[in-house]
Amino acid sequence: MAQARYDQRVRVLVEVRGGQDDWQEAEERFTQHGWFVRTHLPAGQGPLGAGVEPRPDSRVYEIEVRLFGVAKGCDLGASERVRKVARAARLEAYVLRAEHIHRDRETRSRWRVIDARRRRHALRSPWRRHFVRWSLARGAYDAGGIVTGTARQALRLARGGRTPNPSRVAVRPLDGMWKDPVRRWPEEEGERRAGHAVVWALVPAVALALAAHAVPASWWFWGMLACAGVVGAARAGWRLFPDGRKMGAVLVLAVSVFFTTAGLGLVGSDGWTPSDVFYTVLVLGVVTGLWLLMRQWTWGEWVGWAVPLLITLLVSSFVAAGSVLHALYADELDLSTSDLDVPPIWQFLASLKLVSMLAYVLVVPAWWGVARHRHHFYAAPGERTNVILHTLVFVASLTVAGGLALDSAGKAAERTKTAAEHGTTPPPYFGVEPSWTCVRTTVAPGNIPGEGPTLDPDRPYLLINVAGDTVVLWDQAAEEPVKLPANKAWLTPAERGGSSCR
Repeated sequence: MAQARYDQRVRVLVEVRGGQDDWQEAEERFTQHGWFVRTHLPAGQGPLGAGVEPRPDSRVYEIEVRLFGVAKGCDLGASERVRKVARAARLEAYVLRAEHIHRDRETRSRWRVIDARRRRHALRSPWRRHFVRWSLARGAYDAGGIVTGTARQALRLARGGRTPNPSRVAVRPLDGMWKDPVRRWPEEEGERRAGHAVVWALVPAVALALAAHAVPASWWFWGMLACAGVVGAARAGWRLFPDGRKMGAVLVLAVSVFFTTAGLGLVGSDGWTPSDVFYTVLVLGVVTGLWLLMRQWTWGEWVGWAVPLLITLLVSSFVAAGSVLHALYADELDLSTSDLDVPPIWQFLASLKLVSMLAYVLVVPAWWGVARHRHHFYAAPGERTNVILHTLVFVASLTVAGGLALDSAGKAAERTKTAAEHGTTPPPYFGVEPSWTCVRTTVAPGNIPGEGPTLDPDRPYLLINVAGDTVVLWDQAAEEPVKLPANKAWLTPAERGGSSCR
């Protein structure tokens, strides 16, 4: 089945050896990957001529490989794909030549076909003629259909094939390019140059914003980066338009000045902090890389590793992550998960937090998407690379998730112990909200069944939770938990740990 979507087209000349059976196998493989076979000739004939040694069992195929990615290096990417396909099919095939088929489109004006008779009648009216231009722009005289080209060409295209009275139709412009004498780059070339200009305009702004928060010893580095950004922005602006190069350079430098004032907080905002820049670049890079990766996936690749990875993340993160965080937090306090009895909504929120921390792991597949888009040799599509990527991401996900969970729960438990030691209120942790309380018992404290040190009713305790029929407290003096039956004690709030309950 032919590939419906692609970015580049590459003409590849492939020598296939082995005779009729191997030639047929090669043609089937080419068709299976959506590579159009233009022609095939015996070795020693065709465009390569004597460059290929004549052999009775050798044939040279001219195929068109269509692939995703940038134009630069697409010839190498195409040849690598053909080589891997031949290797997988156990064929003796050699890529003799690969060349990019470059096609771009001119930027032309668009015109709407109008009814010229209605417009002429309006011009003859003593009062309607004052509103002809407004009505024309509003589309009151549109007859249906658009054409593209210069002004004279558009009129000829609109009237072509209309007999016997072609003058009944005319055209109106949909843009102002038709009266602009400035030349323009082809469509994709213009978009690429505009993108480069925006990136270079951001470099000085980011460098100066980071320099404002950096130590003086590193100012020289950020200064050099800002100067390089100014030079790059001027050069990108100079190459922005075929004509009016000075205007392009001034325009891009003006945009860079605007970005710089925004980054330094000179236009009413707080400016850009290093963390803002870092996380913005991280999120944009990860999202862009994942999009570049997913747009190249075939159904086989989705089934091969994307679907198992998604299932693994969903099951492990959303089902178990919340309970894992709370279990680690309870373990740091010598408690069990049942002692916390956290509602499901808080477990779900804890899961979301853990999944958000896994964004750093997504850098790996994001980089893989960028590498594929730029035709890096190690990222060409193939079964082995997909399995390796799946394994690496799975192991990295488990490692990072485990480390972040331990760190998060450990720090939360440590803050709880520190607050208990100083008599302050500790911060909550996903539904666990410790608070100071005074405990009054219905019987003598020594006769109450429970766990932990003997209760002292004269001083407050840190209430961790009331789980079912059990009151879970933290004894700051003994630095261990105390568990009491809920029907043997009643609780009253205390201001802080240093107060008295008498």
